[in-house]
This record gives sequence, structure tokens and C-alpha cells, in this order.
Amino acid sequence: MNDILIRTLQHEDAAPLLQFELENRAWFEQHIAPRAQEFYTPQGVRRHIEQYLDGHAAGIWHPCIILNGQGRIVGRANLKDIDRRAVTAEAGYRIASDQTGKGLATQALRHLIALAEQRWRLRCLLAYVSDDNLASAHVLRKCGFVQGEHQDGMEIIAGAPRGGHRFIRTSP
Repeated sequence: MNDILIRTLQHEDAAPLLQFELENRAWFEQHIAPRAQEFYTPQGVRRHIEQYLDGHAAGIWHPCIILNGQGRIVGRANLKDIDRRAVTAEAGYRIASDQTGKGLATQALRHLIALAEQRWRLRCLLAYVSDDNLASAHVLRKCGFVQGEHQDGMEIIAGAPRGGHRFIRTSP
């Protein structure tokens, strides 16, 4: 695997993040609910980053980007809805379509697990995966998540409701 850097999102990431999101929009929308149209503008991405960094400062988000050896954004990984009292958060990631099958999702998820345990002192991570996203379900299992209950209509993908599962990982 090529050299990968996973780091916290920064204001300066706006232009390359917009490029990443535009290049992979159709790919992502096959697997997860689409973003609002206004997101896909320089102003929209700057607002998005500002919201995520405000959430990070408030201790409820930890947004990360994944960079390849050439400094290109090839993925994102986030802890969201961090609840320090309940010691839980939701983990999520998205990998560029031309980077799938290279272990990046696993590397990103392991990074989130380490952040959750070491930086945020969390004991439980949740993730949600639609029924047809078998690759993400595999990555979650490989990283110690256990498949939970099925949820009908979990997301709207390509205009149709899709069911999925909640996955849970509890730290020892």
C-alpha cells in the first residue's frame, strides 16, 4: 500500500476537498445518501468545513481526511455525534472510487478507533451500512464491529429507501 496520511480536516483543505467530492459524487451516491446541491460549491465546502471544525472544537466531531503519498485527498473519515458522557460516537468513512480495494477503509477505520479510544476516551463506536454495501460491512467486521439490528428505510439512495444494519464496536 502506498504511503497514507490521515489527519484532522483544516480550513486550507477546501479546494482539494471540493475536487475530491465532485470527482467521487456519483460513486458515493450509489452507496450513501446524497449531499445537498449547495454543498458542491466553493462556498458550500467552506461552510461544511467550518461546521465540522466548530463541531471538533465543541468536542462532538472529529473530521479527518486521507491523503495519498502525493498529497491528494483519497478519502475521508469522521467521528460524529461524540458523546463523552455516554462514551460513544458514530464512525464513518468514504473512499475515492479509484482507491477502493487497497485497504484504505480499514486503515481509516483503525485510525478512527484509535482516536476514539485514545483522544476521546470512548468505549463504543456505532456505524450504519446499507444492505448492498457489502464492502463496508466487511471492513467493519474486520475491525471488530458486530452487526446489530436491521433498520428498514435507513437511507434514501438513488431516490429509493434502503434498509441497512447498525454495527457496534465496544472497547475492552
